[in-house]
Amino acid sequence: MFCNQCGSDVPDGAIACPGCGTRLASQSPASPVGTAGPAASHAGQVTGPAFRLDPHRWTNGDRITGTATVLLLVSLFLPWYGVNFLGISAQADGLAGHGYLYIVLLLGLAILAYLGLRAGSEELPAWLPLEHEQRLLAAVGLNAVLVLLAFLIRPDGTGWRFGAFTGILAALTAAAPLVVPVVRARRARA
Repeated sequence: MFCNQCGSDVPDGAIACPGCGTRLASQSPASPVGTAGPAASHAGQVTGPAFRLDPHRWTNGDRITGTATVLLLVSLFLPWYGVNFLGISAQADGLAGHGYLYIVLLLGLAILAYLGLRAGSEELPAWLPLEHEQRLLAAVGLNAVLVLLAFLIRPDGTGWRFGAFTGILAALTAAAPLVVPVVRARRARA
């Protein structure tokens, strides 16, 4: 189970989150002896817990990161670069201007899939490396670096368009809820 406030893993039966101290809602009573729980199927095979999308499992940071990632994905298809010459205008979206932004597209989709998995599952797969915040920070951090590079390295003779500004703002906003706590923790230690 995850804390609704900070996203920390909470042991079953806990009254408060060990990460932030938030009091948890009461747990549902255990299944009576002799009845099959949700992990047992009709054929007697053991299956994993059912997937049920519950947005309350997201932290506020997850919501900000998810929303900003959706905006970043949309911005990739907006005009990033343009040129006006003798009354003729030409524009290119981010993906056409820099092919490596397809990595941002794939990472953005992976981030949204991960957040969907987190909201739909009581427990995440054990094979996932790192903690929740570290996973998201790695993905959105790489996205932010690639988008910043695409913003700074314009094709020759072109100017920025709306999509470039939207993309850089969305990439930085997606990373902000993950970077700010790290910066605050380092300042507190100093």
